[in-house]
Amino acid sequence: MKFISQKLLSMCLVGAALGATLSACAPVMMGGAVMGSLVATDRRTSGAQLEDETIELRAASRIRDNLGSRGHVNISSYNRRVLLTGEVPSAQDKQLVEQIVTRVENVQAVVNELAVLGHTTLTQRTSDTLVTGRVKAALLDAKDLFSNAYKVVTERGTTYLMGRVTQREADRATDIARSTTGVQKVVRVFEIISEDELRNQLPQPAPAETKK
Repeated sequence: MKFISQKLLSMCLVGAALGATLSACAPVMMGGAVMGSLVATDRRTSGAQLEDETIELRAASRIRDNLGSRGHVNISSYNRRVLLTGEVPSAQDKQLVEQIVTRVENVQAVVNELAVLGHTTLTQRTSDTLVTGRVKAALLDAKDLFSNAYKVVTERGTTYLMGRVTQREADRATDIARSTTGVQKVVRVFEIISEDELRNQLPQPAPAETKK
């Protein structure tokens, strides 16, 4: 299978930001071997993945019920840790949103990065989407990282990195994001795991067949 270059993937992501559908990417190469099965493996349990989706839907619905169109709130949940980004008109609304999300079932922690500002423009949001695409492409190109271990969110030029990663992976991804065009600041919202935990999560090679 062909290795997808950063330039090519960036072009795909730019198209996605403009409304095109981005198809699934091919497996990447790591250490000379195809790592498609590893890239497709999420470090969250299937239960946690489902809960994250449910958390985002429930939180968004409850925020709409309470704020209406007053705010622009993005909810990103990873392993039951919720990141709030966007803009609200007052400090009271910022606190209200956090309280609403904290009460959603299965939420374990909330990182409130909401800004007390007016809504960002469509131009700014499109720019943020493109920056997120560039960061994801750069992570995919990094042969020493599993790109699917990261969730990337960009708001007003600040890129937030989420995921269950080792300290080495956290530092490496941070360096990559900081060097990406358009990134003004990087905020880490990681859950740090040990190298042993990571090894235990990776698929083990099948035992070699013994000749009779």
